Amino acid sequence: MLRPIARTIHQAAARLNGVSAAAVVFIMLLTCADVVMRLFGRPIPGTYELVGYFGAVIIAFAMAYTSVERGHIAVEMLVDRMPRRPRHIVEALSALAGASLFGLLAWQSLIYAADLMESGDVSLTLGVPTWPFVSCIGAGSALLVLVLLVDALRDLKKGLQP
Repeated sequence: MLRPIARTIHQAAARLNGVSAAAVVFIMLLTCADVVMRLFGRPIPGTYELVGYFGAVIIAFAMAYTSVERGHIAVEMLVDRMPRRPRHIVEALSALAGASLFGLLAWQSLIYAADLMESGDVSLTLGVPTWPFVSCIGAGSALLVLVLLVDALRDLKKGLQP
Protein backbone atom coordinates (compact mmCIF):
# COMPACT_ATOMS: atom_id res chain seq x y z
CA MET A 1 0.00 0.00 0.00
CA LEU A 2 2.84 2.39 0.81
CA ARG A 3 4.75 1.87 -2.45
CA PRO A 4 2.30 3.57 -4.87
CA ILE A 5 1.94 6.52 -2.52
CA ALA A 6 5.70 6.76 -2.06
CA ARG A 7 6.23 6.54 -5.82
CA THR A 8 3.77 9.38 -6.45
CA ILE A 9 5.38 11.55 -3.77
CA HIS A 10 8.85 10.82 -5.15
CA GLN A 11 7.72 11.73 -8.68
CA ALA A 12 6.31 15.04 -7.39
CA ALA A 13 9.60 15.68 -5.60
CA ALA A 14 11.52 14.98 -8.82
CA ARG A 15 9.31 17.40 -10.76
CA LEU A 16 9.81 20.17 -8.22
CA ASN A 17 13.53 19.45 -8.31
CA GLY A 18 13.37 20.02 -12.06
CA VAL A 19 11.76 23.41 -11.44
CA SER A 20 14.53 24.09 -8.95
CA ALA A 21 17.18 23.23 -11.54
CA ALA A 22 15.50 25.53 -14.07
CA ALA A 23 15.53 28.32 -11.48
CA VAL A 24 19.28 27.79 -10.99
CA VAL A 25 19.81 28.17 -14.74
CA PHE A 26 17.59 31.27 -14.78
CA ILE A 27 19.48 33.07 -12.01
CA MET A 28 22.80 32.06 -13.53
CA LEU A 29 21.82 33.54 -16.90
CA LEU A 30 20.30 36.61 -15.27
CA THR A 31 23.42 37.25 -13.20
CA CYS A 32 25.73 36.78 -16.20
CA ALA A 33 23.58 39.11 -18.31
CA ASP A 34 23.57 41.69 -15.51
CA VAL A 35 27.37 41.58 -15.24
CA VAL A 36 27.77 41.99 -18.99
CA MET A 37 25.23 44.81 -19.12
CA ARG A 38 27.01 46.59 -16.27
CA LEU A 39 30.09 46.77 -18.50
CA PHE A 40 27.99 48.94 -20.81
CA GLY A 41 26.54 50.99 -17.95
CA ARG A 42 23.12 49.32 -18.27
CA PRO A 43 22.57 46.97 -15.30
CA ILE A 44 19.38 44.93 -15.30
CA PRO A 45 16.99 46.44 -12.73
CA GLY A 46 15.73 44.03 -10.09
CA THR A 47 18.42 41.41 -10.53
CA TYR A 48 19.12 41.33 -6.80
CA GLU A 49 15.40 40.88 -6.04
CA LEU A 50 14.91 38.10 -8.56
CA VAL A 51 18.02 36.21 -7.48
CA GLY A 52 16.79 36.33 -3.88
CA TYR A 53 13.25 35.20 -4.75
CA PHE A 54 14.37 32.43 -7.06
CA GLY A 55 16.98 31.36 -4.50
CA ALA A 56 14.09 30.67 -2.14
CA VAL A 57 12.36 28.66 -4.87
CA ILE A 58 15.54 26.67 -5.52
CA ILE A 59 15.94 25.70 -1.89
CA ALA A 60 12.26 25.01 -1.23
CA PHE A 61 11.75 22.88 -4.32
CA ALA A 62 14.98 20.89 -3.92
CA MET A 63 14.44 19.87 -0.27
CA ALA A 64 12.04 16.96 -0.86
CA TYR A 65 14.08 15.40 -3.67
CA THR A 66 17.26 15.77 -1.64
CA SER A 67 15.56 13.85 1.15
CA VAL A 68 14.29 11.18 -1.26
CA GLU A 69 17.83 10.70 -2.60
CA ARG A 70 19.33 10.81 0.91
CA GLY A 71 21.52 13.66 -0.29
CA HIS A 72 21.48 15.54 2.99
CA ILE A 73 24.25 15.55 5.54
CA ALA A 74 23.59 13.35 8.53
CA VAL A 75 25.78 12.59 11.49
CA GLU A 76 25.02 8.98 12.30
CA MET A 77 27.99 7.87 14.34
CA LEU A 78 25.83 6.68 17.22
CA VAL A 79 22.82 5.48 15.23
CA ASP A 80 24.93 3.37 12.84
CA ARG A 81 26.33 1.43 15.79
CA MET A 82 22.85 0.49 17.06
CA PRO A 83 21.23 -2.87 16.36
CA ARG A 84 18.85 -2.95 13.38
CA ARG A 85 15.51 -2.60 15.21
CA PRO A 86 16.41 0.32 17.51
CA ARG A 87 18.19 2.04 14.60
CA HIS A 88 15.02 1.99 12.49
CA ILE A 89 12.92 3.20 15.43
CA VAL A 90 15.31 6.13 16.01
CA GLU A 91 15.30 6.96 12.29
CA ALA A 92 11.49 6.86 12.25
CA LEU A 93 11.30 9.20 15.24
CA SER A 94 13.82 11.51 13.60
CA ALA A 95 11.76 11.61 10.40
CA LEU A 96 8.61 12.35 12.43
CA ALA A 97 10.39 15.20 14.22
CA GLY A 98 11.51 16.63 10.87
CA ALA A 99 8.00 16.24 9.46
CA SER A 100 6.61 18.14 12.45
CA LEU A 101 9.05 21.01 12.04
CA PHE A 102 8.58 21.31 8.29
CA GLY A 103 4.83 20.95 8.75
CA LEU A 104 4.91 24.05 10.95
CA LEU A 105 7.05 25.83 8.36
CA ALA A 106 4.63 24.91 5.56
CA TRP A 107 1.59 25.99 7.57
CA GLN A 108 3.06 29.33 8.62
CA SER A 109 4.47 30.03 5.14
CA LEU A 110 1.06 29.53 3.57
CA ILE A 111 -0.58 31.76 6.18
CA TYR A 112 2.06 34.41 5.55
CA ALA A 113 1.62 34.08 1.77
CA ALA A 114 -2.14 34.62 2.18
CA ASP A 115 -1.45 37.73 4.27
CA LEU A 116 0.95 39.06 1.63
CA MET A 117 -1.57 38.40 -1.13
CA GLU A 118 -4.33 40.14 0.81
CA SER A 119 -2.15 43.16 1.55
CA GLY A 120 -0.91 43.36 -2.07
CA ASP A 121 2.75 43.36 -1.03
CA VAL A 122 5.16 43.74 -3.96
CA SER A 123 8.92 43.97 -4.37
CA LEU A 124 10.47 47.44 -4.26
CA THR A 125 12.23 47.62 -7.62
CA LEU A 126 10.12 45.53 -10.00
CA GLY A 127 6.77 45.56 -8.21
CA VAL A 128 6.55 41.75 -8.38
CA PRO A 129 4.09 40.20 -5.92
CA THR A 130 5.97 38.43 -3.12
CA TRP A 131 3.31 35.94 -2.08
CA PRO A 132 3.99 33.36 -4.84
CA PHE A 133 7.56 32.93 -3.65
CA VAL A 134 6.46 32.47 -0.04
CA SER A 135 3.86 29.98 -1.30
CA CYS A 136 6.67 28.04 -2.98
CA ILE A 137 8.38 27.73 0.40
CA GLY A 138 5.13 26.40 1.86
CA ALA A 139 4.58 23.95 -1.00
CA GLY A 140 8.16 22.66 -0.92
CA SER A 141 7.98 22.22 2.84
CA ALA A 142 4.63 20.41 2.58
CA LEU A 143 6.06 17.98 0.05
CA LEU A 144 9.05 17.39 2.31
CA VAL A 145 6.61 16.55 5.11
CA LEU A 146 5.06 13.84 2.92
CA VAL A 147 8.49 12.44 2.05
CA LEU A 148 9.47 12.35 5.73
CA LEU A 149 6.19 10.69 6.74
CA VAL A 150 6.72 7.96 4.14
CA ASP A 151 10.27 7.51 5.44
CA ALA A 152 9.01 7.33 9.02
CA LEU A 153 6.40 4.69 8.15
CA ARG A 154 8.96 2.66 6.23
CA ASP A 155 11.49 2.81 9.07
CA LEU A 156 8.83 2.08 11.67
CA LYS A 157 7.71 -0.97 9.71
CA LYS A 158 11.32 -2.22 9.49
CA GLY A 159 11.88 -1.51 13.19
CA LEU A 160 8.83 -3.46 14.28
CA GLN A 161 9.60 -6.54 12.16
CA PRO A 162 11.10 -9.46 14.07
